[in-house]
Amino acid sequence: MDTPGLHAGYTAVLRDFRLEFSRGGAYTGIVLILLGMGLDSALYPDKQSAFTGARILVSVLIFCVVLAMRTRWAQDRIQGLTFVWLILPQIMIAWMIAVTEGATSIYYVGMTLAIYSSGIVLAFGLWQNMVFGAISCLLYVAACAWHAGGFDLAGTFVVNCLFLIMSASISAVFTYFNERARFMLFQLKAEVAQKNTQLEETNKSLADIKGQMLQQEKMAAIGTLAAGMLHEVNNPVNFCMMAIEVAIEDPAAKQSALVSECLADAKQGMLRVQHIVSDLKTFAYRKSGNQLETGHFQFRSALDAAIRLVGHETKNVSISHDLPVDTLVRGDEAAIVGVLINLLGNAVLSMRKGNAPPFEIRITAHWEENRLRISVRDNGPGIAPENLARVFEPFFTTREVGQGLGLGLSISYGVIERHGGTLSAESELGEWASMNFDLQRSDWEGR
Repeated sequence: MDTPGLHAGYTAVLRDFRLEFSRGGAYTGIVLILLGMGLDSALYPDKQSAFTGARILVSVLIFCVVLAMRTRWAQDRIQGLTFVWLILPQIMIAWMIAVTEGATSIYYVGMTLAIYSSGIVLAFGLWQNMVFGAISCLLYVAACAWHAGGFDLAGTFVVNCLFLIMSASISAVFTYFNERARFMLFQLKAEVAQKNTQLEETNKSLADIKGQMLQQEKMAAIGTLAAGMLHEVNNPVNFCMMAIEVAIEDPAAKQSALVSECLADAKQGMLRVQHIVSDLKTFAYRKSGNQLETGHFQFRSALDAAIRLVGHETKNVSISHDLPVDTLVRGDEAAIVGVLINLLGNAVLSMRKGNAPPFEIRITAHWEENRLRISVRDNGPGIAPENLARVFEPFFTTREVGQGLGLGLSISYGVIERHGGTLSAESELGEWASMNFDLQRSDWEGR
């Protein structure tokens, strides 16, 4: 996890935690201070009035500190304010020790309780707790020195000082381990929250993949059905072509310009149907495994097939190409046709969404040693720089919800990678975008 970010979050949570506990501790301290009037009444009835006034004054001061904690300024200084209200009872107790029995006064127990509470109950830091313990011990020494009877460096004074030092040491140890425990608990909660977020993202991705797999299964079923239909369609098309050829050669048809023109149009239409059937067959039967190594095809014919198959999408779009004479490459023609269909479809969609006519797509190819470098470039709005490196990520899409899963370019990238090449993107925002890939030259001798 990001340690600086984790510590920043922990600091923010700890501030709220300290504020809550400091308020609770302050209210508890006020109650205990006021209850101590019963102790004063039992032990020192002659000093009841003075002690009661002192207790009320300290309680009011602590309550003022609690009120100050409601301000934004005070919330950023909660540790200092907690230190202030904790030291006020210690000063009061030190004064009571000084005006009563000095080193033998029972009031030193109150100092011990305050030291323990600072380390066990309140979210003090280690150094703050050590300073608080040291100041408490010094206040006890000053109270004993101020006592009218003075004190000896032996007996009760030494024992009480040792108890105060031990209390401060134990409190410091508790503070250290409490701080570690709080941080570890926060870290654990942060890790659990992060894992939950990752799990939600994984579940979402799995749901998208499941939907895509179902779609692929449907497409595979449709492809199987289409393959049989294409075979059935091809036979009557061939019969029609033969009939048209016979009709064209008939003398009666040659004597009628209208009949000849109609037969020529019918022939062109049937040729178009033949092309579509041929392209669909090419697209339907894909190679796998080592067939990619042994397969070969003319890239020019794959491009022509792809352009024809996206003809319904490319109306009013000018598509031009500049290819070398020899475009024989190795691989799966159907898979490359699929890649070209995806690239052309994306280019058309991008241009129509972000630009005004004219819409232009230019496909260029050239040989670099044994690799055919192909570029499909459009004059659309381009790709934002922050998205350029992500366009091939699975499920990344800039389309509206429901308009695409963001898998087309990712799948195309995988196809080109299986062919030993690389699919990359270039763009100038607002001007153009280009998709580039390369294919291996075929060494087939029968070319």
